[in-house]
Amino acid sequence: MAYGQTGTGKTFTLGRLGEEDSADRGIMVRAMEDILSDISPENDSVTVSYLQLYMETVQDLLAPERDNIPIVEDPKTGDVTLPGATLVPIIDHRSFVRLLQVGEANRFAANTKLNTESSRSHAILLVNVRKVGRAKPDREVVVLSENGNCVQVAKGNRVPTIRKSKLVIVDLAGSERVYKSGSEGHTLEEAKSINLSLTALGKCINALAENSPHVPTRDSKLTRILRDSFGGTARTSLIITIGPSPQHRGETASTIMFGQRAMKVENMVKLKEEFDYKGLCRRLESELDKLIVENERQAKAIFDSEEELEKRLEEARHCVAEAENKLASSLDRHMQMEKAKHQKELMELSQKHTQEVAVLMQTLALERAQKDNLEKDSSSNDSTLQPDEALQLKQLLKKESRLREQAEQELRILKSGNSAVASENEIILSLQTRLDEETRAREALEKEIQALKQQLQVNDEVDEPRKSPEKDAGSGADSPAALLRPQSARSENGGGQRATIARLFEQVGLQKILSLLESEDIDVRVHAVKVVANLAAEEANQEKIVEAGGLHSLLSLLRGSEDETIRRVAAGAIANLAMNEINQELIMTQGGIGLLAKTSDEADDPQTLRMVAGAIANLCGNDKLQMRLREEGGIRALLGMVRSRHPDVLAQVARGIANFAKCESRAAAQVSGAFAGYRNGRSLLIDDGALPWIVANANNEASPIRRHIELALCHLAQHEVNAKDLVAGGALWELIRISKECSREDIRNLAFRTLNASPTYQAELRRLHLAY
Repeated sequence: MAYGQTGTGKTFTLGRLGEEDSADRGIMVRAMEDILSDISPENDSVTVSYLQLYMETVQDLLAPERDNIPIVEDPKTGDVTLPGATLVPIIDHRSFVRLLQVGEANRFAANTKLNTESSRSHAILLVNVRKVGRAKPDREVVVLSENGNCVQVAKGNRVPTIRKSKLVIVDLAGSERVYKSGSEGHTLEEAKSINLSLTALGKCINALAENSPHVPTRDSKLTRILRDSFGGTARTSLIITIGPSPQHRGETASTIMFGQRAMKVENMVKLKEEFDYKGLCRRLESELDKLIVENERQAKAIFDSEEELEKRLEEARHCVAEAENKLASSLDRHMQMEKAKHQKELMELSQKHTQEVAVLMQTLALERAQKDNLEKDSSSNDSTLQPDEALQLKQLLKKESRLREQAEQELRILKSGNSAVASENEIILSLQTRLDEETRAREALEKEIQALKQQLQVNDEVDEPRKSPEKDAGSGADSPAALLRPQSARSENGGGQRATIARLFEQVGLQKILSLLESEDIDVRVHAVKVVANLAAEEANQEKIVEAGGLHSLLSLLRGSEDETIRRVAAGAIANLAMNEINQELIMTQGGIGLLAKTSDEADDPQTLRMVAGAIANLCGNDKLQMRLREEGGIRALLGMVRSRHPDVLAQVARGIANFAKCESRAAAQVSGAFAGYRNGRSLLIDDGALPWIVANANNEASPIRRHIELALCHLAQHEVNAKDLVAGGALWELIRISKECSREDIRNLAFRTLNASPTYQAELRRLHLAY
């Protein structure tokens, strides 16, 4: 720390940034450069807090809205901490310089006779360094059973060590005499506060130099913060700054005497080193996750082989169907050839008859002409003809008449036959046209169905359409699934599958896909519901699916289908749609929670239960549906699914309980009373008997389950009306553990604040004689 009169260069010595000339860098910048050069960015960490003590209040220079930060002392170790201060991780030198610039801009300064920019507060820079050291020799690790008995001792785990250090750089405000600085008004009050804190610092130095049994560190917040720096476990350096002006001899002498007294103070430097058991635990958890991933990979390989066999069987069926189609098409071609042959013969016969009719007509015309000529000749020659000749002519005339009648009769027969052939030809042509149209329509329909089946086969792996963010985070969200594979393979397959679904969506249309959900062919229904589930995973498609009646169709499948695959995928699609608040209300309105609860009671497949639990968990996150969700059996269904004991199912159950508890906590905190649909009073989760399962799984080995349960427990504990039930159920011990050991800082701080704010928990801690 730097001590001296106003205007003698304390801030210049410590806080100079050296932007124009690197030789002008202050101690803060140089110290951080030295620290950053000796750490590993991968394993070590450096965090910085920048504070000022102004008018006996601790303020955060990096977050000015925090203007009254409390000082906390650990009763066991005596360490002084400022839990409300901002902790900023430092990566490189440039980010640290920007941080100092922000802090200096927020620091109080004023114009006095001694300095145009006189610091009116004590600036305190806190640098916390966490460095991972070399692993200690092998240590024995004792594994305990559930009843506390030692059952196994494992070797070979090298426990790493962690060194924790803290650098405190203090730029003290300058001591001044009021008549010299010309302070007045608010500046005078600032000078009084500065001199008071510096006086308290001088008293502590005097007491330590004289080995006094009492050191008055509580006279000022400055001495409380710097208690470790003098007479403690730190290595302390004091910079004394003086001015050359003769008129300030008194201040110069006082400053030098302060430094002389401070040199008599002895500190005992202590190395703070501890074993990193948490790091070892994380490493073991990582190895366990790898083993789980390998197990899942093998299971997936088995599943893929089964799918490959199913695909081959489907291809064989497809080949048989193609052979049948080829046979039918060959038969159709043969029939068409036969029909063409008959039509050709019919046309030839018709043409032949037409020619014969034409010849007979010509013959008849000639005979008529001959008859007319004969009649004329006979009439003109009747007088001259002999009787024999007249008789002969009459016989010839009769013969010609008979031949004429025969020719007319044959002509009538040929005409009637020709008209019958023509009518029969027209009937055959009309029937042939209708047959051709029906054949083309049938072939088009068969091709369309076959194309749908072939395009739908690419979606066989969509049985788990919305894998939760937890498993993705746990195996790698929530997934429920992570609602859970090597990253590159998953991204490539997922991209190809989405492209195929997009093409199918554009070519076929949503209405056609939804209509296939009612197909009598179970394979078609399975493929269609998989496509709908994939489309529902995209937020842009959800509104279209709901408007087209897709939600109603999915709920109908849950209600009426007995196929496990269809119910599983339909529940997954509903879970995807339930991520939208408007869709959540539609699901509740159409009785969706009752169908999901019924499905959870009837299903035994873990994947189906995981999808159902994911859908209910999404509904639990809606503040307006709390009472309806409970009344229609949503909470009961969630708790009933823990019978599966499958980690993915339990993770979704835990997520739903956490969402429900969070909504209840928000409702309880409202000034106006409660949300619509919220009952003010004890938690509905406790009423439905969820508390024993929550307490039993608060320290579950699976991190997704544990994280959600810890969050749910903290939200339940925030409501004072639940405190007695939580204490009676043993949740107090879990809250204490969460406040100390939880891996997430926000949950850890929430548990800590809840325990300190609740009179019931504080009373129980006092009764148990626990210092917290």
